[in-house]
Amino acid sequence: MCAYNAVRSPMAEAMAKHFFGKSVYVQSAGARKGDIDPFALEVLDEIGIDARKHRPKTVEELEEWEGLNFDLIVSLSPEAHHKALDLTRTVAADVEYWPTPDPTIVQGSREQVLDAYRSVRDGLMQRIKTRLRS
Repeated sequence: MCAYNAVRSPMAEAMAKHFFGKSVYVQSAGARKGDIDPFALEVLDEIGIDARKHRPKTVEELEEWEGLNFDLIVSLSPEAHHKALDLTRTVAADVEYWPTPDPTIVQGSREQVLDAYRSVRDGLMQRIKTRLRS
């Protein structure tokens, strides 16, 4: 879960599905809904993951669609973390906060911006592989 389900959480969802397939059930959502970020798609493409079918959704939309039957909620932004903690008042799930920088705030050349997205991607990939292996 992140702020808009447009950068960090869709990247995490796509990588978790890519690396763990159907052995782990994963969905992402945002505290609010944004538009999928083209830079996020580009840095996933670089590692052979296509996330173009992702459609951003809010936590409320996810709940309406399939319920919130998750064992673990990973929040990637402060706003999402507060939302996740509120949810666990009525949902029996563990919450982990993985503070993840927002690459959309980086300014500079196209390559500098892409490097910020790559850094987020690589950090999330490492945490996902470590956490979901256990």
